[in-house]
Amino acid sequence: MKDVKLTSVNILENLYNHFKVTVVNSNMTLQKLTNRSVFLYLNDKEFRDRLDTTDDLTISASRF
Repeated sequence: MKDVKLTSVNILENLYNHFKVTVVNSNMTLQKLTNRSVFLYLNDKEFRDRLDTTDDLTISASRF
């Protein structure tokens, strides 16, 4: 596990709960989603632009 970085993040509870229900019968995990999302963010400009302009997840802090 030398190439793995342990980190912690805060995730919006309602999104996490919806994610768990959605993936219950699949092989997708939050770890897979995170790694794939970071990869796409770094390598796919359209994906990066789409994430950069998605702002309707904000509850009360800009960090989300």
